[in-house]
Amino acid sequence: MRPTGTPVPAGRRPVLAPRPKLTGRAAVLAIVLCGIALTLAYPVRQYIADHRQIDQLAAQNAQIAAQVERQRAELRALASPSRIEQEARDNLHMCFPSQRCYEVIYPVPQAPAKTAEPHAATPWYGRLWKSVEAADAATSR
Repeated sequence: MRPTGTPVPAGRRPVLAPRPKLTGRAAVLAIVLCGIALTLAYPVRQYIADHRQIDQLAAQNAQIAAQVERQRAELRALASPSRIEQEARDNLHMCFPSQRCYEVIYPVPQAPAKTAEPHAATPWYGRLWKSVEAADAATSR
């Protein structure tokens, strides 16, 4: 029978009202899931950022370790007696007492002197002394 009390013809099912797509339970479940997602969003983002920073610091640490190893190798090379002798010859211009050392000094190219100004050849103190001598000569006459 139909809910209204009329009989249903034989071989046919009664037509029920369509079910609502969103029930109260589904709405509560959706709200709870959204709350959980919002609650976990910030910690997950911090977790990812922290791991990114850890990776960057590990790469920086590896780079610094490689630099330290290069400097230690350079220190070992500088500590050898042959390298000390070579540096003393090259940078300090030293030689053993039994050796005769020469140093070639190349002339430095100079800019051409300006001839347009006559005072450029004489420095300022020379011009000053000449003016004092000229003033002395003028007063002694």
